[in-house]
Amino acid sequence: MVSLFGGDTPQETAIAWSFVLVQFALLAAIFLLPSGDDWVLPAWLAVAARGTGLAGMAMLILGVLGLGRSLTALPTPVPHGELRTGGLYRLVRHPIYTGVLALAYGAAMPSGNAAVLAAAIALTGWFAVKARWEEQQLRRRYPAYGAYARRTPRFVPGWPFGADRHA
Repeated sequence: MVSLFGGDTPQETAIAWSFVLVQFALLAAIFLLPSGDDWVLPAWLAVAARGTGLAGMAMLILGVLGLGRSLTALPTPVPHGELRTGGLYRLVRHPIYTGVLALAYGAAMPSGNAAVLAAAIALTGWFAVKARWEEQQLRRRYPAYGAYARRTPRFVPGWPFGADRHA
């Protein structure tokens, strides 16, 4: 079951919902704004973008399934959850965010609309801020999170700068 009220305090819950609402506004811009004519991708790059989107969808689904009982709509750990470090979570700390970003760029690149691409770029920055805030919550809940963060990149598997060397 997905938790909707995961903050330890009303303030944390409000912050968590703010993260989610802005995220959904950016996603709405990415997926609902019309195509434009700001650029046209070569056919091979359009196919690659669609492939990126499909890979993102797979990663998103596997990330959700990998969380099991720990799944929550908010960037706060659920009381009955447990730290997940296997499956996709062995490769990145936030595979759901990675999947959503791949979907977003898979839609933005062939859209030909600069506003759609700007929303995808903004979503990337928003997820970086959201993930840092979420990781503070996870460190408080799970003592082993710091060691996990030191060895596991945040969003991109194998990215040498993604692991939190100071966690």
